Amino acid sequence: MLVGVLATAALLSSSGPALAVPATTARAVIATPAPSPGGGLVKVYVVKTPEENGGTPDSLANIAARTLGDANRSGEIFELNRGRAQQDGSSLQDPAQLQPGWILRLPPEAGGPDVRLARETVDAGTRAPTDGAASAPPAGEPATPTGDAIVLPLPAVLAVFGALLLGLLTVGIMARRRMRRAFAWAPRLIRRLGEPIRRARRLAFRKSLAQAFAADGESLRLAYRVVTELSGPKGRAVHAVSIDDTGVTAWVATQDDPPAPWQDLGESRWRLPADALARPVRAVTPAQGVPTPFLVRVGVDDQGGKVFVDLSRLDGVLSVAGDPDVAKDVVEGLLAEVARAGSGIPAAVLSRPEVEVALPQGMPRIQVPRAAEAVADPQAGTLRAAARRRFVRALLVVPEPPSAGEAAELAALCDETTGRIGLVRGDADGAHWRWRATRDGSVQIPPLRLTVSAPTAPVPA
Repeated sequence: MLVGVLATAALLSSSGPALAVPATTARAVIATPAPSPGGGLVKVYVVKTPEENGGTPDSLANIAARTLGDANRSGEIFELNRGRAQQDGSSLQDPAQLQPGWILRLPPEAGGPDVRLARETVDAGTRAPTDGAASAPPAGEPATPTGDAIVLPLPAVLAVFGALLLGLLTVGIMARRRMRRAFAWAPRLIRRLGEPIRRARRLAFRKSLAQAFAADGESLRLAYRVVTELSGPKGRAVHAVSIDDTGVTAWVATQDDPPAPWQDLGESRWRLPADALARPVRAVTPAQGVPTPFLVRVGVDDQGGKVFVDLSRLDGVLSVAGDPDVAKDVVEGLLAEVARAGSGIPAAVLSRPEVEVALPQGMPRIQVPRAAEAVADPQAGTLRAAARRRFVRALLVVPEPPSAGEAAELAALCDETTGRIGLVRGDADGAHWRWRATRDGSVQIPPLRLTVSAPTAPVPA
């Protein structure tokens, strides 16, 4: 390699006819470009007041859904604006603490009616002003770089570049297998190094969801209105509802055509545009002794919609398997939703003393009931199309995967005549609804063909 360097330098420094360059001009200039006095245009979003946002506080999840099309990218907006000074002198430190009027910077690909353009400014005290004038060199003299310019002889520059190139080629030929192996490991190493950052952003987003759910009552009232309207005199089975800024999606188990202005999306899904929500709704009075819906929030979907499921249609037992920590968050989140509704529904925990689950403060406790005879349902499995709405009178919480005998006893305790709902953290034989939690905080709901981002467990007051 040293021989190649010397040979290249000698060749490039010779003054033969192949490279006729005057000595006074044979030099290379490497100069640091002067920074522009002002910043360029960037995309921003102005945080809305609750009145401007339909009655609910603005959140990073809603902003990401409206400007980036993906509520899960709220963590990117948080990182872009963490610690950035606002006009009121404060700064964004907590993703759940947004102040109306704050200006948040957005990724370059953001779009939509709420996206604005702003100019990023640079503190003038950090850089001396310039008027753009430059003195011309005397006639016949070459221009001489000034300021931070570094002047090197052209043969030396070319010799260094040639030597580096020759050295890289030599190393590549001698160790191409090792290089291929190293390059193969590079993407996996990059993903592994970035995993903690992605996990932290995801956790911050899920914490903000838990806080937003606790403060949001308007979407719950709208969900009840939609379910009541769709059920109507025909008693249609509405299993779930998703509410976002552009409208409402409902999962309806019926062969009927949707009533206007609802639209059929296929796969038992109906859609109502947001502009149709302003019309009056015909009041429907439930018949005496007929079970009514019991809606609880589960998480948000890919469009940022808040997803509600009807507990009265879970048909006995709900099993949340997969990642145990996220499954625990899901179960405790459902319990918090029940307690927040103020229905007074009690709960009991069926587990050994060393396994605990946090029941919400103020939720009534009951003694663990015993089944006279527990018989497993041979047809138990996924959601049955004929699942009927039932009264919700109590919750039985199992914070660990039950054995076959315990699962059979739980199924008997949650028979349709008892009004009890079983919530299991883990897989359980006989569960009619089976959800699966993943490590990143997502929950797959196969009966609805839906994946949502679940909030973290609520922090006890």
